[in-house]
Amino acid sequence: MALETAAGGLAFLVGRVVFGVLLGFMGLSHFTGLDGMSGYAEAKGVPAPQFAVILSGFMLIAGGLAIALGVYPLVGAAVIALFFLGVTPVMHDFWTVEDPEQRQAEMTDFLKNATFFSAALVFIAISGTAWPYALNIGI
Repeated sequence: MALETAAGGLAFLVGRVVFGVLLGFMGLSHFTGLDGMSGYAEAKGVPAPQFAVILSGFMLIAGGLAIALGVYPLVGAAVIALFFLGVTPVMHDFWTVEDPEQRQAEMTDFLKNATFFSAALVFIAISGTAWPYALNIGI
């Protein structure tokens, strides 16, 4: 398996750290832009929008750190997958948007989130093995 070679292990390390840090950064933006994100969530019909934004920010930060560090990676990847599975069709429902520019923006965000969801599924698939250069807690 490619993870067992030095180059494969290093590539996996860089990939998972970048992925995890990006997720954490996205989560932090839920707190730094809480008012704007809560307003957007409210406009999309999300119940308790401020709580939902805070909870989703924690999910992104915790899941991203778990993946980046290799600490309970199955739990972290599952949290990320659940986040994107629930959020993506609700917040980026491009198929309901009339304005062509707004529709394109929503489709772009939908596809980005679908990509993150897919990557989380890959991490779930390989979470039962020790990860190179990871803390490997809770594998």
